[in-house]
This record gives sequence, C-alpha cells and structure tokens, in this order.
Amino acid sequence: MQNRPRPRPGAGAYAAPGSRVHEAAEDLCGAVLTSLRRRDQREKGLQYVQGLLATPGRKSIRNIAQQIGGAATDQSLHHFIAGSTWDWRPIRTALSQYLEQSCPLTAWVVQPMAIPKGGEHSVGVGRQYDPQRAQMFRGQQAFGIWFTSADVVTPVGWRLHLPEEEGDGFGETYEECAVTGILEAARQVGLPPRPVLLDIQNIGTRSTMNRFADARLPVLARVSPDARLLVTDPALPGHGAGAVTASEVLQKVRTLRTPVKWADPIHPGRPRTTLVAAVRVMMPDPAPARRRHLTLLGEWTDGHRAPSQLWLTDLTQPAPLTPAALLRLTKHMGRVSATSARSAQEVGLRDFAGRSLSGWHRHVTMASVAHAARCLSETGVSAGQGLA
Repeated sequence: MQNRPRPRPGAGAYAAPGSRVHEAAEDLCGAVLTSLRRRDQREKGLQYVQGLLATPGRKSIRNIAQQIGGAATDQSLHHFIAGSTWDWRPIRTALSQYLEQSCPLTAWVVQPMAIPKGGEHSVGVGRQYDPQRAQMFRGQQAFGIWFTSADVVTPVGWRLHLPEEEGDGFGETYEECAVTGILEAARQVGLPPRPVLLDIQNIGTRSTMNRFADARLPVLARVSPDARLLVTDPALPGHGAGAVTASEVLQKVRTLRTPVKWADPIHPGRPRTTLVAAVRVMMPDPAPARRRHLTLLGEWTDGHRAPSQLWLTDLTQPAPLTPAALLRLTKHMGRVSATSARSAQEVGLRDFAGRSLSGWHRHVTMASVAHAARCLSETGVSAGQGLA
C-alpha cells in the first residue's frame, strides 16, 4: 500500500507495525475501504482502525488521535467520522464479502448491545430496554449483525434504536429495530440466504417469524416458554388440542429426548452434552395462509427440569434438519455472546460520543473492521482471496 500512515515518533506503535494484527488491518482496509473515493479518506480509515486496535482504555476520537498524531490528527479524524459524507454501507458489504471468500458464512446472529450513558449529548440516549437482561436502563440500545463461520465471529452491521423524537416521528419498536437491521444487511450483502439466529423471547414471536418468511430468509429464534403453538404431527401428544404453550408441547414429548454432544463456546475444547427434542408445530395465526410448518426445538441441561432453551425455526426445506444439527447451530449465538463480552471494549464498539447518527454508524463500522482484523489475525485465517 502506498503512502501508508505511520505513528508519530514517541506516540507508541498502534497495531504494532509488523505484527499479525497490523498486517491483517492493512490487508483488510485495502480491500474493504475501496468505496472511499479519495486516497486521504482511505488513509484516515486505516489510521482509525489501527488506532482502535492499539489505543488503551476508551477509544474516543481524542484518545485515538493522541495515540497516533496529536491535535492536528484529532481534527482530521473527527471530520472523517462525524463531519464527512462517506457512506458506511458499502464498507459493511465489502467486509462481509471479504470474509465469505475463505471462511464462508454459517449463520447471521443478531446480538443486542446495551450502551449505558448519562447526559443528553449522544445520539439515541434515553430510557432503553435491554432484551438480554429484560430490564430498563439509561443509554443507547443497538443491535449488531454478526458474521459467524467455523473460524470467524465478528460484527458486520449495526442498527441503533432511536427514541421517537430522534427518528422519523413514528418511532421504532425493539422488534422492528432488530429485524429491520438484519433484513437490510442480508439484502445489501447479496450472499445466498443463510439462517438468522436471534432471541425473541421478549418481543413479538408471530410478527417476527412472519417478517422473515416474507423476506425468504430462514430463521432460528429463541422463544419464550409461553409462546402459543399448535402441534401438527398426529402421532404426538397434543395434536388437535388447540394452541398450547411451547413449554407444554415439549413437556409432553419428554420421552423423545436424545443426548447431543456439542462444543462449549465459552470453554473451547470442553465438549458438553445436553438432551434435545424437536416437534413439528404451527403458530395459531388468524390468517390461514400464514400457518406454516415450523419446528420447535427444546434443550434440557437438567433432565428433571423444564427445558432451558426453546427455539422455533422454519429450517424445514427441503427437509428438516436433525435435532442435533439444529442444536449445534444454536451454539453460534453463544459464540457471539462470549466474543462480544470480551471484545466490544477492545475495539471501542461502545465508545462513540456525539449527536450525529451518521458519525455513530461510521465509528461502529470502523470498529467492526478493527474487530475483524483482530479476529483474522488470531485465527490465522487468510480471507478475501480472489476478491475483486
């Protein structure tokens, strides 16, 4: 790469030149920042990504600038993130396509990210609901779209939930924010449809499943034990009994449970075994045309208790996946949770401060590139081969 930005003397090496993560960041930025028309913008993008990777503590624009260039750099980086007009969406698309080249996508995972903040000076700050903890907090609520494959777990897209007064005047529910984010990301990337994993225990089950069906995007959703369903297999208990809760459906098929071994995402190399059962069901939708065949999956970590996890999926064509395959697919959500808990702070995903929504999107896009560079350097995957 020509005219590569260098850290100023005494500033400390950011993403230490010659290190694997430094090289991964250079290769990645060279491939995914091509939508930035001007060379100086591409250089600023590389600077910002390397600054995110090496700046200790909070990754504010000021702290990144101090790490790599001082006051003049502070102004230019601030303009690059908050005052420029470049579009972040082509970079997110290029990032997904780059990763797909040699570590093909297994599943998208939608992961909420609560960003506690005080004051009124950041975009989207207000009283928010954290669907992971099922509680209110003050700050921002974002939903990340994570690319997961055998070797890679990294965010590639984002959507920020905005209070009504900051949005289009109509507001957006958490369900709409999460689902719209992944549908837009999947459509823009242009990859073949892959399963979407998300948690809808505390948001609308039927409306969410219908939106994915309308978009022809397969989904594997964690649902509440109280979600009401119809048993469609005449050979199973509960058939013809009308709508009952998902927990009741699984309680009646406990004898069908089988043990399944899977890799623990929190403790790699430590296999675990849980009990699993799957049942064909329908949602009791008022519109007959929407009563599609689905699979309800239950997982038991303790065979004497209620199922610990319940999942609903339309991955039934051309044939339903086995309960074991479905269970192992759900574990990608655990991989994302474990990775995000460790890495969100390392690349500053929560660290943007400002009133500009476009600035927020540019910051988390650059942070996603930094996250991917770190992930690729740690796994040793050589991605992007053959990317035009």
